[in-house]
Amino acid sequence: MSHAEMDWSRLGMSTLAVHVGEGQDPNHAHVTPIYQTSTFSFPDVATGAALFAGKGEGYIYTRIGNPNSKHLARKIAALEAYDLLRQHPEKSLDELVAGWVLSTGMGAVSTAIMARAKAGDTVIAQEVVYGGTFEFLHTIAPRIGIRVVWVEGASLDSWAAAFEKHPEARLAYVETPANPSMGVTDLAGVAEIAHQHGAWMCVDNTFATPYCQRPLTLGADIVLHSTTKYITGHGVVVGGAVVSPHLEFMRTDFKSVLKSVGTSPSPFDAWLTNIGLKTFEVRMQRHCENSMAVAQFLEKHPKVARVMYPGLESFPGHEVAKKQMHCYSGMLSFELKGGLEAGVALMEHVRLATLAVSLGNVDTLIEHPASMTHAGVPKEEREAMGITDGLVRLSVGIENTEDILADLENALAKV
Repeated sequence: MSHAEMDWSRLGMSTLAVHVGEGQDPNHAHVTPIYQTSTFSFPDVATGAALFAGKGEGYIYTRIGNPNSKHLARKIAALEAYDLLRQHPEKSLDELVAGWVLSTGMGAVSTAIMARAKAGDTVIAQEVVYGGTFEFLHTIAPRIGIRVVWVEGASLDSWAAAFEKHPEARLAYVETPANPSMGVTDLAGVAEIAHQHGAWMCVDNTFATPYCQRPLTLGADIVLHSTTKYITGHGVVVGGAVVSPHLEFMRTDFKSVLKSVGTSPSPFDAWLTNIGLKTFEVRMQRHCENSMAVAQFLEKHPKVARVMYPGLESFPGHEVAKKQMHCYSGMLSFELKGGLEAGVALMEHVRLATLAVSLGNVDTLIEHPASMTHAGVPKEEREAMGITDGLVRLSVGIENTEDILADLENALAKV
């Protein structure tokens, strides 16, 4: 039986990550090769004409499509549709969802929003989002005529009030857990509110990944990722991905924006991401185990004022997280009692952890959101999001747990 004939609904997550999209090379290469080409030739004029007319299977130009991008997109779509495949074994993967991969995570954010909302439309977005997303929604979206309404807090009452005031909204934009506050939004609740008003819900699932949370099962219409992070896992590529059960939307509106804006990834980047994705589940298991151990350690430390991690019972959004997440990710934030000075001292004295932005690498990364990832957010708005000057964000790696804890303990002793 070839890979194309396999029943994906019966297989586990690691099996999907290893096998979906593979085994289709005409030369029977065991590992899908890199199709490092800008353009593709046609055997005859009729074939070329058919492809340009959108008929038949094949490739024209890498900005429009490439075998490496297609294989990777199907694999990520299969992971996001993990539950849907089991709920609908009578349907194939391609009948349930469609996916595209993009050159960056911000390419995924901007392309998804522009594909769904046009000039004159309204997008309702939560106030705590990744700094790049905030800048796009705050500055770029209004320039092209998209109105953005911000929801304060994560309560369903806030979302309901926003939609009551703006029933014309086309899209609810959610990021949960949020970067870097780790705030949790009730996805099923927001989806219900949005759908009551004829809007869609778009979810940035980068922090959680499909290992920890699958928004499509909770009512999401669009799910996006920065594949730079956990999907690739090794810090060697920047990329993005978008998955949706709205197949016609993905074939038309989304493809049109992606093609025109030029957010397609290079074949090599797609290939590298695919290689990283093969170890996705085993990496995520270790990330989640380590982050829980680190969160529990920090919560008990006398120099730590608060720890923000959805897996802790003390975390305000824990009950919602427990309801919609299968695990709690490898990301956490915490604040030291000494504020900014203490945070700087900590980051200056870690040795195992690397002082760097980004996240989801196999190694532990530590950074200061106020001066780094969220430096583009005005101070007043940043503090309203809970991003104080003393907040530290930690992307917990897959190193041995005791080594990560020892590194933090030694650094905290210098605070």
